[in-house]
Amino acid sequence: MLKRLLLGIVGVIVLGIIAIAVFAWRPAIAEIAPPAPGGFAPALVAQGEVLASAGYCASCHTAKHGKPFAGGYPMATQFGTIYSTNITPDPQTGIGTWSEPAFRRAMHEGVARNGAHLFPAFPYDHFTKLSDADVAALYAYFMTRAPVRQDASDNTVPFPLNIRALQAGWKFLFFTTGRFRAEPAHSALWNRGAYLAEGLSHCGACHTPRGMLGAEIKERAYKGAPIDGWIAPPLDSTNPSPVPWTQAELVAYLGTGVSRYHGTAVGPMGAVPLGLSRLPASDIAAIAAYFASRNGSASQGAKGDAAIAHALAVDKVGTGLSYDPAARLYASACASCHYNGRQLNPLRPDLALNSAVNLDDPTNLIRVILYGVNAQDGVPGVVMPGFAHGFTDADIARIAAYLRNTRTDKPAWADLEKTVATIRAQGQGQ
Repeated sequence: MLKRLLLGIVGVIVLGIIAIAVFAWRPAIAEIAPPAPGGFAPALVAQGEVLASAGYCASCHTAKHGKPFAGGYPMATQFGTIYSTNITPDPQTGIGTWSEPAFRRAMHEGVARNGAHLFPAFPYDHFTKLSDADVAALYAYFMTRAPVRQDASDNTVPFPLNIRALQAGWKFLFFTTGRFRAEPAHSALWNRGAYLAEGLSHCGACHTPRGMLGAEIKERAYKGAPIDGWIAPPLDSTNPSPVPWTQAELVAYLGTGVSRYHGTAVGPMGAVPLGLSRLPASDIAAIAAYFASRNGSASQGAKGDAAIAHALAVDKVGTGLSYDPAARLYASACASCHYNGRQLNPLRPDLALNSAVNLDDPTNLIRVILYGVNAQDGVPGVVMPGFAHGFTDADIARIAAYLRNTRTDKPAWADLEKTVATIRAQGQGQ
């Protein structure tokens, strides 16, 4: 009896493994000889360059100090570190032997040329929305890059999560393939913005929280999420910024990296204005229109006016003689740049309006105080020094608490010194 039971269990397991294998199987697509770069129309390559920039392909497929698109960039997940792949046309270690159909399947279905399922760290759940024409342009661009021979780094995803076939189950639960479909109820501008935001630029990959299995929680789209040691703020009506993110402010921020009322693009967001900079102005306007329609800013003009008046009123707090240790730290480290007087200066963000000071989580503010803003972020040539070497954890926590208390009416942040220590231990990152 026991023997039959054990044989039955083994049989069920074997059948289950076979069923999973059959369900997960995808055919390999035959290799091709690397296409000659001159075989692609220059206009198509140029279009692909614009699309690759707006899709931030270099940001994820280029390691620090590495060669462009050669892979090796580490992406930390709750399941381990996944390293990006080499997407140069090297025939041994890159995609040089991939045909356009193989490339298109990877973009639209998350399946490699050899039939292996890709990890969703590659955002094919967004790229599936791209048109065949845009995928063809991307293919032309990448196949005309300089080939780089660089072997893939080993991921640290543990067994059995590293089994590629199991990704078919993840796709069954969370992934829907299909091209972008315009919504007739909205304008052509809005639909263009939706196509770019939901597909190519995959904004939700950073700004939408994820569940236990790493999938975006669609019901909480654009509610904000942690990303690479930073906080990607909400892009909907729950955004806590005192001045609403109007279409005009979004155009300025996405186009230049600086908003008059909200601050400078830093951290993972720093690459976004640079990536979008190759798009025509109409596309920047389209993305802005799409998100402005989601955040309700059009009906919040009075809120913004009141917030600006309040910010100008409290701007001088902490700039005079004070025996408060926190105020003295602020005066010595911050006021010389951030005190604006009677008018706002977008190159010196007003801290009462700044998004980092108003978020529920102090991470972004602490990171900026510790490590500053480098010349690659925001306005070219305008930098903010970091105070990681000059200030203790207690100093940084005191400044953050002081700004929160004097510039906002929001609750105090808890355990600030501990948070500073944790962020300092993480380092500046990539």
